[in-house]
Order: sequence, then structure tokens, then C-alpha cells
Amino acid sequence: MFLFVLGLLLYNWWPGDILHFYGGYMHIAAFLLFAPKKYYLWVAFFAIIIFHFLLLIIPVNTSWNFATYKYADFWAPVGFLRNTIYNGWNSIFPWLSYFMLGMFIGRLNWQNNSTKKNSFYIGLGLFILMQGLRYLAKQNVFDAFWTNYAMSEYFPAYLPFILITAGFALMVIPVCMFITDTFPESTIINSLVKTGQMTLSFYVLHVTIGMVIFAKLFNKVFTGYLTQQTPVKPIYILAFAIVFYIICVFFSAFWTNKYKNGPLETLMRKISN
Repeated sequence: MFLFVLGLLLYNWWPGDILHFYGGYMHIAAFLLFAPKKYYLWVAFFAIIIFHFLLLIIPVNTSWNFATYKYADFWAPVGFLRNTIYNGWNSIFPWLSYFMLGMFIGRLNWQNNSTKKNSFYIGLGLFILMQGLRYLAKQNVFDAFWTNYAMSEYFPAYLPFILITAGFALMVIPVCMFITDTFPESTIINSLVKTGQMTLSFYVLHVTIGMVIFAKLFNKVFTGYLTQQTPVKPIYILAFAIVFYIICVFFSAFWTNKYKNGPLETLMRKISN
């Protein structure tokens, strides 16, 4: 509920908010917390199936203005339900599948090296398979509909996108674990770990204060939506992101010397205790 309410408040500033969706994922996950881990994969599977079934009933672009990326009836009951469950940026269906996959791999024995290897190779297999499918799509092997289906990115999150990103995650996670196991005393690695543990605080920080600073630096007006303003060059966006992230890493190291959890993480625990 904390994430759900915080996300709705943040939505008024940043319409791409994911926190209120996380509130939805966690609400569902709470009923499955002590279930055998195999059920997590089944829920992930059905989350994808339900999304594709909804595609047949409701046009995925319903209420969207893709010239500005505004959602027309977000605050209306029907529009809010539709956006949250089906065609929002990170709607429960199909994005719950990622959350369930995360819960599944979180229950595995990561002290066992075979778990790391299996995760990496399964992820690699999925990644190569989906990249192969996309290569064929680029060669015009499929018709226009299936080419668009295979090449779709983020929205709508069709099955190929889910599998290719899940596969990438299954590769990255064991690689990160291998690095931390190899350099357990590394100051840099431990600082990065602490930064990751403050994800909630930095998520809110970068779409609020970070956006304001960015807008001021480049003489832009932040609206949260697409506007007719001249876009900032990608190299400047990348440079700003790198500097901002480095500041976050240093802040994490400083903060965790005095406190166990990040600012918003601490607030969440106090409120939900």
C-alpha cells in the first residue's frame, strides 16, 4: 500500500511511474509468498497468457495519445483499472511475470555454483533464440503483423520482448554474483551493492530532483510528457546519467555508514511496521 500510494502521488509529476504497479505486483505476491516456488512460474505464465487474451478484446492503444504519451482517463475508475491491469506502462498483465520470475529465482540455492551456471545458460539460450527470431523478422521472413510482434519493445510487452529481457536478466544475475564472490572485499563492489539496496530512494530522486536539475542545466521545461521542445543530444543525457549515478554511489556509501536502509526504504519500513 505504501508503494501504491506513493506511486499515485508521484504519477502527478512523473506519468511513467512504476511504483503503483509494484504495489499491485506485491499485493498478488503476498498471497503466494509461502507457496511452492513452482507456482511462481505458473503465475508468470498465466500473466502473459491473460495479457495476450486481453489484446483480443481491448485495443492496446485505448485512451493513449502517442503524440504526447498522455493517458486520457487515468483518473476515471474504468480507465484506472484498464491502465493498471492491462495497458499501462508496466501493467500487472504481463509485467507480473517478471516479478514472479524474480520470486522464483530468489528461492533457488545460489550458493550452489550449478544454479548460477544453469541460470546463465538458460538465459543465454532464451536471448539467442529471441535474437534469432528478430533477425528473421528483419529479413522479412514474416508478414507485417508477426514482424511487428517480434520486434516490439517495452510497449506493448509481447512475448518475444518478455523472453529476451528475462533471458538477459538470467545472464546478468549470475555474472554479478560471480563478481561479488570473486571480489568480496572490493570497496567499489560493496558501494554498488549499497546503491542497489537504495533503489527505491534513487528511483524517486532521479525522476524528481534529477529531472529538475537536468531541465535547468539544458534550459528545458519539464512536463513529464512529450513536448515540442528541441530534444537534448543523447551524449549529454548519457553524461548527465553517469555523473548522477556516480553521485548516487558516493551518497550510498556515506548514508549506509550511519543508517541501515535508504531514506525512503526506512520510511516504508516505519509506516508498514
